[in-house]
Amino acid sequence: MSKLLDYINHLDQNADAREAHAAFPTTSMTNFGLSKDEQEALLSGDKQRIADAIGLSADDMTVIHIPATNTSF
Repeated sequence: MSKLLDYINHLDQNADAREAHAAFPTTSMTNFGLSKDEQEALLSGDKQRIADAIGLSADDMTVIHIPATNTSF
């Protein structure tokens, strides 16, 4: 399983992690161990880009909600 998918699952299962990500997404992702490319993919909100980073088809991600963020690098 990819680290990015682990992070998305972590956010899904942990309210504190979701709050931390909402407040400080880059810090939260860095602390989790995501690479800059993984972080940029998630922050883009683009399901195809996220799916590519995870190694899945975007069709497999239909139930994943990717919240938009205003954070940039």
